[in-house]
Amino acid sequence: MSDSHRSIPLDFTERPPEEMRARAERFLRLMQQRRSVRAFSDRPVARVLIERALRTAGTAPSGAHRQPWRFVAVDDPQIKREIREVAEEEERKSYEERMSDEWLEALAPLGTDWRKPFLETAPWLVACFAESYGRTGDGERVKNYYVQESCGIACGLFIAALHHMGLATLTHTPAPMRFLGELLGRPDNERPYILFPVGYPAEGAEVPDIERKPLGEIVQWNRGDGSDSS
Repeated sequence: MSDSHRSIPLDFTERPPEEMRARAERFLRLMQQRRSVRAFSDRPVARVLIERALRTAGTAPSGAHRQPWRFVAVDDPQIKREIREVAEEEERKSYEERMSDEWLEALAPLGTDWRKPFLETAPWLVACFAESYGRTGDGERVKNYYVQESCGIACGLFIAALHHMGLATLTHTPAPMRFLGELLGRPDNERPYILFPVGYPAEGAEVPDIERKPLGEIVQWNRGDGSDSS
């Protein structure tokens, strides 16, 4: 074992099976209500709520505990406007020139197009950047591990935290996203990962009429008796 390794007692609360099931059911019902929102109210959201959601995101596991996520939270109207203008230009090019007919057909049920007013209406934009490598205090380059996977888990926790507290969001990934790093002044070792508009849904907001796959289509059980079942 490395001399640098140290450990502390695990802070873990074991719960009775009945309580575990009840908690699991409550959380499942809550998350089944989660939807991606594209129509936001401009009602203000307290910074402390965004901070708590970001702290939750920061609890995610990561490769070698490098924690390669960097979040930028924006409520400045001018910066949001600039982000919207550039994002819409990239999205317009994608819808009109870059996307295949197959891709456009897949998006059709969502009713989306290149216009992204939510980038300006939502009170907060939170950008996640993936840090491809880190640097020590002396400027020495440090390798990060499983960067994409680590950032994906952190973003998932961020989404769950927002929904749990009663806020809405959307995973927005205009392609290409290099402009985000330039507008937000991020260093070269960071790459834009996901852009989240965050806020309250607009009054009367609607979402696409879509269904999630049933459990049998997303899970296979390898049973202890050696048989497989879906």
